[in-house]
Amino acid sequence: MAAQFEALGDFLDDWLELPVLCTDGETRTFRIPSPAAEDGLRVERITKAAAKLFLNGTEPDQELLDDAEERDLFRLVLGPVHDEIAAQVKWTRFRHVAMTTMMWVLNDRDTAARFWSSGGDPSLLAPNRAARRQQRSAPSASAAANGTRSRGSTSGTRAGSRQRRNRGGRANG
Repeated sequence: MAAQFEALGDFLDDWLELPVLCTDGETRTFRIPSPAAEDGLRVERITKAAAKLFLNGTEPDQELLDDAEERDLFRLVLGPVHDEIAAQVKWTRFRHVAMTTMMWVLNDRDTAARFWSSGGDPSLLAPNRAARRQQRSAPSASAAANGTRSRGSTSGTRAGSRQRRNRGGRANG
């Protein structure tokens, strides 16, 4: 029996809504539409090239994007609301909106939400130290199921063993 698929629009949103504090002190929610497929592919090509350099530990001889290209990349991901957002927010907020939108375009809504909540701080995207420690120290199911203690080492002295004698007949001790 062939699988039945829901219409893509029934479960996949074509926009991202982000509440942003604007320069006038008001918080506005900007509705950012998904970019055109061609623009999304261009964004993906640019970010894959940057990721490849980063993962290879290669320092690029020049910046991957100059300032104008970075603004163009933001224009690609923000689409028709780019100018409206740029006119109403400061640079750090504008950049965070654009980078969050890029996370959405390249990944999904959950990734974008985690990036948004982190304030762009990569250390906040990873689990905190306590959570990592808990994951490491949690016993595995197989370890918990095995109640048999391992046999202790038999090297060295042990109860009831004879003492070795040296050539003079005295016990080593």
